[in-house]
Amino acid sequence: MKQFRKSLEQLTVAYQLLRWTLLVLPVAVLAGSMVALFLWLLDKATHLRWEHEWLLYMLPLSGIVIYWLYRLGGRNAEKGNNLIMEEIHQPGGGVPARMAPLVLLTTIITHLFGGSAGREGTAVQIGGSIAGLLSRKLGLTASDTRILLMTGIAAGFGAVFGTPVTGAVFALEVLAIGVMRYNALIPCLIAAVLADVVCSAWGITHTKYHIDFSGTPLSAAIPFIHTDLLLLLKVILAGVAFGLTSLLFSRLMHTIKHNANAYIKIPWLIPVAGGLMIIALCYVAGTWDYLGLGVMSKDPDGISVVNAFREGGRINDWSWLWKLVFTAVTLGMGFKGGEVTPLFFMGAALGHTLALLMGAPVDLFAALGFIAVFAGATNTPIACTLMGIELFGGTHVLYFGVACFTAYYFSGHSGIYGSQRLVVPKYD
Repeated sequence: MKQFRKSLEQLTVAYQLLRWTLLVLPVAVLAGSMVALFLWLLDKATHLRWEHEWLLYMLPLSGIVIYWLYRLGGRNAEKGNNLIMEEIHQPGGGVPARMAPLVLLTTIITHLFGGSAGREGTAVQIGGSIAGLLSRKLGLTASDTRILLMTGIAAGFGAVFGTPVTGAVFALEVLAIGVMRYNALIPCLIAAVLADVVCSAWGITHTKYHIDFSGTPLSAAIPFIHTDLLLLLKVILAGVAFGLTSLLFSRLMHTIKHNANAYIKIPWLIPVAGGLMIIALCYVAGTWDYLGLGVMSKDPDGISVVNAFREGGRINDWSWLWKLVFTAVTLGMGFKGGEVTPLFFMGAALGHTLALLMGAPVDLFAALGFIAVFAGATNTPIACTLMGIELFGGTHVLYFGVACFTAYYFSGHSGIYGSQRLVVPKYD
């Protein structure tokens, strides 16, 4: 009898896997295709801005266009990622289908005219919007709707960065601090993998990163110690700095948004003021390298994420802080896009600086900052450790984990997502 029940249980598992594969398939295909279109348009917009630098001076006007697009057709879609998270926590009005085209268009406008923003938020909103539409069409229950929305997050994230395992775990981990919803594990993994495949099938390629440092442990003479203890100490110290950077960015962005809404009484003037601030910041910083994504620069030796992995170039001790300010102003003043790629920039640039100060490998510490500042700002240390493995290989996984977990603790209980819930505090 017991054996018979076990057989029934396995049949139920097989049925659920088939059912969720069929449900997730259209989400993954549509999200992967729309993310591919978004990344293609983003690349075109970036190169167009590089060729016509005068476009930056149109940033205040583009902010008005973005404001009115959301005013006329956005409604609750303006809440972005937070709306999707709220609908997962407590299904209500649903995630509107208009969110996907709106955020795609307004993010391209932001980048075309020089705003400092990312792409993760756009991809996640595309996935969540598609999942929400499918849920309504199929009349799914509240429980199934929650899971399908999570698969939308996983699909968008996995496709936009080419990191499907990270995308799946991120969707589970980002909703609440201290807990993960394992009932959505397989559906999220299926969605992330399929969306990444679809995005790649459209010819989209992702930036490749490589860590040349291999390293020989200073403690190799001691048989049971398999790592460089001095380097590990430096990683811990860097992790503290990465976590504090995450905290600074989150608080600055939220403070700018709060004060802008409190003191600028005409709403459409908020992005106008933000655009003027970005133009002024370019002249104060003496460079336009802090605009846009920042993954690469128009100048091969410019300030960018890619160049943070090598010594030389124009990255300085404060490049990470400049990018932090540019991005906090852009997103806090009403422009659209994600926070994650700028967080990569901040982390890689800070890791570059810390490596030079502490006599550590530049490429390794740039990689650590890349994932750890993101981990602290989103409170997703496990997903970010996995991202390190997917992007940089598994050789330095111990350092990845130490940096991400340390940054997670030192970033406090705040984060870039206001709808993220605190379930288990980081400390008593």
